[in-house]
Amino acid sequence: MGVTAALSACQVAGPGTGAGPSVSGQTVQVAMLLPVSSSQGGDATIARSLENSARLAAAELTGVTIEITVYDTAGQSAQAASVAREAVQAGADIIIGPLRSDSAAAVSVAVAGSNVNVLSFSNNTEIAGGNVFVLGHTFQNTAARVVSYAAAQGRNRIVIAHAQNLAGEVARDAVLRAAQGSGATVVASVPYEFSQNGVINAVPQIMSAVRGNAANSLMLTSDSAGALPFFAQLLPENGLDIEAVRIMGLTRWDTPPQTLELSGLQGSWFAVPDPQAAAAFNARYEAAYGTPPHILGALGYDAIRAVGETAAATGRVGAADLTASAGFQGANGVFRLLTDGTNQRAMAIAQVTQNQVAMIDPAPRLLGGPGL
Repeated sequence: MGVTAALSACQVAGPGTGAGPSVSGQTVQVAMLLPVSSSQGGDATIARSLENSARLAAAELTGVTIEITVYDTAGQSAQAASVAREAVQAGADIIIGPLRSDSAAAVSVAVAGSNVNVLSFSNNTEIAGGNVFVLGHTFQNTAARVVSYAAAQGRNRIVIAHAQNLAGEVARDAVLRAAQGSGATVVASVPYEFSQNGVINAVPQIMSAVRGNAANSLMLTSDSAGALPFFAQLLPENGLDIEAVRIMGLTRWDTPPQTLELSGLQGSWFAVPDPQAAAAFNARYEAAYGTPPHILGALGYDAIRAVGETAAATGRVGAADLTASAGFQGANGVFRLLTDGTNQRAMAIAQVTQNQVAMIDPAPRLLGGPGL
């Protein structure tokens, strides 16, 4: 939904430092932009879960009243921009949504100059900045968590294997940034064509990079729907010692669960949202609505927590206010908004052990000082 979207959207400087609109009597008017009538499969389900999660968060907040008005984007950028302008004219203090980055970029332009911020559900950091924040889980946040943990464990010589496409290159760059200042070094980066033959041809190159640079860890940026199963089979078959070289990932390797049964991933590390917080949110959601939330539904909850906690503390929902918090209590653990429009999320480190997930380093409960 994020990094694979078109990146032709207008990019602007980081969020402003203005105070933003003051909320009236501790009541925040929230415009929620959702693809309610989208023809794209699954959008209606996601929209419903995002709205339900947002209303759950609003009901749980104290010290502030959140009034949510849903606007239908139909999954179209032009309609998203149109209803965003309508929402601002109707007195919205803040916009949450839309779902995808192309629509979020259009909304950003549509309400520029209105002093209204946009908390989008995208994870595409290319659109972050100006009046737009991205709430989705980003490669840069996950990379920072995994790489810093690896460096602390002495797994500090990293080879990256990434696809030659936008997602792969964004993931590669995130690992490179994460290595800076973490005590880790990226000793080699091996690109591969995003195809079965491309993966097969990359295996000897990866093995050469590992051996030639005395690497003790290998970052695979692919997921279980892509190249990961091929690498998990072919790398050990071509001599990779998965005890000497720790395999690490930037995506959820516990979804689907069959991924955990891949022999080449035993002992590997990846990051997950705080399991305790996620379980508690899922239980509250199911108790309220009778069904489990969509995996993206948690972002609706997080958006309202950020807005509500900020308004309760400051009486405003400007960019400077939203980024001043040391952490909001989100559906999947503590998170905060950063001044560049991205986010930081507390995550746990998981290890694949005997075809199961074992949590080997818990998610932090605090993120430290205010958003940087």
